[in-house]
Amino acid sequence: MVRAYTKIEPGKRVAIELKQGEPVNATVQWAKDENIGVEFDKPIDVISLISTSLEELPPRMPRVEVTCTAWIREGAIVHRTKAADVSQGGVKIVTEKQLPIGAEVIVTLTGLSPAPATVRWKDDDSYGVSFHRALALPTLVAWLQEQQQRDRARAVG
Repeated sequence: MVRAYTKIEPGKRVAIELKQGEPVNATVQWAKDENIGVEFDKPIDVISLISTSLEELPPRMPRVEVTCTAWIREGAIVHRTKAADVSQGGVKIVTEKQLPIGAEVIVTLTGLSPAPATVRWKDDDSYGVSFHRALALPTLVAWLQEQQQRDRARAVG
């Protein structure tokens, strides 16, 4: 059973990432409210799925591409940036401004509460910013749905 947070009809083919970088193909067998039941194409080795070694990196939270403004406050300076993707754990921003790695910042995405965060990495004009506290999944899903509706309205209008 999977909580989908969006309507998915029985018979639909899906890929579910149970472990980082390892999507598993399945078919939706039933749907009720936000929950769906899936049948995997191949049997799943549950023991290896839930076991981890000390050498493994912690799983990366799923990221969703977005195109919106992100405000980054570093002390008294506020930078207007572009959010490129978001997850429960952070946001990737694009800006020509220089942000120091390790900087403590406040991230504001319109429609979400400002979130304390830390700048973790830089690649050209992109920065990875990690929230100090993970966003609640229902909050993130609702926000993403609002972004999707806004984008659809712009495309039509």
